[in-house]
Amino acid sequence: MKIATYNINGINGRIANLVRWLKEAEPDVVCLQELKCENHKFPEQALLDAGYHAIWHGQKSWNGVAILSRYGEIQETRRDLDGDPDDTHSRYIEAFVNGVVIGCLYLPNGNPFPGPKFDYKLKWIKRLTAHAKKLQQFGLPVALIGDYNIMPTELDTYKPEKYLENALFRPEARKLFRALLKLGWTDAVRHLFPAEPVYTFWDYLRNAYGRNAGLRLDHFLLNDKLLPRLKAAGIDKSVRGWEHSSDHAPVWIELS
Repeated sequence: MKIATYNINGINGRIANLVRWLKEAEPDVVCLQELKCENHKFPEQALLDAGYHAIWHGQKSWNGVAILSRYGEIQETRRDLDGDPDDTHSRYIEAFVNGVVIGCLYLPNGNPFPGPKFDYKLKWIKRLTAHAKKLQQFGLPVALIGDYNIMPTELDTYKPEKYLENALFRPEARKLFRALLKLGWTDAVRHLFPAEPVYTFWDYLRNAYGRNAGLRLDHFLLNDKLLPRLKAAGIDKSVRGWEHSSDHAPVWIELS
């Protein structure tokens, strides 16, 4: 079972790239973030033509998450997180796919720091943590997948000193990420690449991709029920170099 995550950064504007990658990489399940489209504008037919069923949670111009599957109909279990009834952002969707509970998330960026956007980011992580605790109680294999907008360690940025005041690297967010892991979750990519700098995002500015000036923002957190099935992980870095690409590259894991 191959599961991927991809911040597509505008699904309708990059649907050709998405379909091309789906055909080349052949993932079984895909979590998408930053759809930037309303629900009625989601390109469902193009994805069906490519062999993927989908569920999605869109929002005009911003955010948005989706889960794609080659296994047929997807059993949606929830959208949005508890804890803030006034939150209108489309940042979380969850489903039961081929025996695995998959939560697809787009964690807030939080910049500029300090400020209300960073405060919202921290509150959102705490809401995710509370939900992650509930998921652990069911005894099912679970993966929390997506763009976390957090660089957990210095290995996850090409230049740590540049990001000391950036919400992606602030110690407050990283501390909450570590607290989430301590609940029984494993960062799958770092688990398989414990000492290697691997990146999933390259800015559009200053030839970041060409210089490999990257960041690791896209993560798979697996609970203890799923971790023993982890066999491989990788980043389809070359996709970032395609014309009109997202600034993220697809990331994937393989499960037995």
